[in-house]
Amino acid sequence: MEKLKEYIEENKQRFLDELFDYIRIPSISSIVDHEPDMYKAAEYVKAALLKAGADKAEVYETPGNPVVYGEKIIDAQLPTVMVYAHMDVMPVDPIELWDSSPFEPVIRDGKIFARGADDDKGQSFMHIKAFEYMVVTNQLPCNVKFMIEGEEEVGSPNLPQFCKDYKEMLTADVILVSDTGLIAQDIPSITTGLRGLSYWEVEVTGPNRDLHSGLFGGAVANPVNVLAKMVAQMVDENGKISIPGFYNDVIDVDKTERAEMAKAPFDEEAYKKAIDVEELAGEKGYSPSEHTGIRPSFDICGIWGGYTGEGAKTVLPSKAFAKISTRLVPNQDNQKISKQFKEHFESMAPKSVKVKVKPLHGGQAYVCPTDTPAYLAADKAYTETFGKKPVPVRSGGSIPIISDFEQILGIKSVLMGFGLESDAIHSPNENFPLFNFFKGIETIPLFYKYFVELGK
Repeated sequence: MEKLKEYIEENKQRFLDELFDYIRIPSISSIVDHEPDMYKAAEYVKAALLKAGADKAEVYETPGNPVVYGEKIIDAQLPTVMVYAHMDVMPVDPIELWDSSPFEPVIRDGKIFARGADDDKGQSFMHIKAFEYMVVTNQLPCNVKFMIEGEEEVGSPNLPQFCKDYKEMLTADVILVSDTGLIAQDIPSITTGLRGLSYWEVEVTGPNRDLHSGLFGGAVANPVNVLAKMVAQMVDENGKISIPGFYNDVIDVDKTERAEMAKAPFDEEAYKKAIDVEELAGEKGYSPSEHTGIRPSFDICGIWGGYTGEGAKTVLPSKAFAKISTRLVPNQDNQKISKQFKEHFESMAPKSVKVKVKPLHGGQAYVCPTDTPAYLAADKAYTETFGKKPVPVRSGGSIPIISDFEQILGIKSVLMGFGLESDAIHSPNENFPLFNFFKGIETIPLFYKYFVELGK
């Protein structure tokens, strides 16, 4: 691509100013009070696409948050790339752990600090600016479509139906996604697999009201104690998940592929130091990279009950709650796992309490083949901008809608992420290095170039 670096350098401050305006919109999809912000974000994305050169862009209603669709069709005979991204972000709690306001982006140490800086406003904005460059310089080699949704962080509950309703509009040759990361800033990588997900909220109820812990403690079961004991039994001493039938559909990765995965650089000591732990955990017989790449996991994402305010209040609580997730591997069905967990967890409960399990959301795992024109184009693009060949990796994360795209639209996705593990997505002080943001804008146009060339 001619003069790509020069264009980025000339416009970098404008790119950042526009991104920061986008980030300032608190588009938290899981909190209903932020519904107006979801529409504000959608209108911002629509305007950004039109400004970048899209022929048309519209905000589409769903039963939940909106979806923005935009396109530029230069020749119906040419290939079509569809960019998928999301404009919603995670809640910011605990707010006291942020070093700066989460929705007022600041640059420190060469990084943008804000909620959504990486996931996914920063990464999605790279695509809009890369598209702008190709349009402005008349170097767009194929048709481009954008589908940017507002519910990814809550499992994309309405996007599958949107895809069914607008299947013809959404036809494309490949879906391009930047919602993943790199092994390191100097080691490019392409995500070839994503884990699936099942997520629940559980409620444990004991007495019909909070009780005095002195007058009733020892005679009445404490729901918090019971819940803690129940969740502690969900993973055994070898790191295996204890849900009956959980591993029935797991396909073990063969030794050859495990050996290839092991070639990816991994510094265990640096990994532990970065998150300030002395020892790692996980299923016996697998490495840390394999724990997050090819094996399922079970985690308590939140647990609460009783009095948690300042000072003491001696109560035996009436209720206890937890939010629980499992990450799943290819061939595990999230709905089947959800049913197995519900039946198992409710059956574990002693008669002293009542248990309810409420499924919240989930999705299937996804594997990307490494011999397609799209993958090979991504490989060549990274190689050119980073000066070294990218490493294929399987991510521990989940993007549930990716498998739905394949099932509903019949389109494979290629995952070209530019984030880093240190970006603290979903956590306080989320950040995105300026280097990665601009390197993404530099790399993405090359994907288009090589995708068209390799597809001929």
